[in-house]
Amino acid sequence: MHDHPEEDLLYDAILSLKDRDECRAFFHDLCTMTELKAMSQRIEVARLLDRGLIYSDILSRTGTSSATVSRVNRALQYGADGYRIVLDRLDK
Repeated sequence: MHDHPEEDLLYDAILSLKDRDECRAFFHDLCTMTELKAMSQRIEVARLLDRGLIYSDILSRTGTSSATVSRVNRALQYGADGYRIVLDRLDK
């Protein structure tokens, strides 16, 4: 892995959060509403892709762009497996 102390600080901060309320408070302070919406949409798109929905259904359900759906799909197929880890844990 690369040495990125700023990123490590962010990841450590996220890992220090104890529950959804703390997580919500932190992300509301850290991110703009647009950033939060974009990240939330990406996770929802990943979930829908993982469930086998087609692009047009995902676009109509989420209101996101086809570029976002393509980007998330690419990450699911060829990324670092971050979505896979989260999706598998959310399904449990």
